Amino acid sequence: MARRRGVMSQQFKEELAKELGFYDVVQKEGWGGIRSRDAGNMVKRAVEIAEQQLANKRQ
Repeated sequence: MARRRGVMSQQFKEELAKELGFYDVVQKEGWGGIRSRDAGNMVKRAVEIAEQQLANKRQ
């Protein structure tokens, strides 16, 4: 199976991990070390940010 390229930049993912409080795990264990819940929360937050940016552009 081909590996899919990520949509979020590395910098953006790191900023989200810092905001959500699990960046220390990423530093120690890499992205594979985070919990599924943390990954889900990261995606949820990224969607919220994208929706806010879209709403701001429409105003």
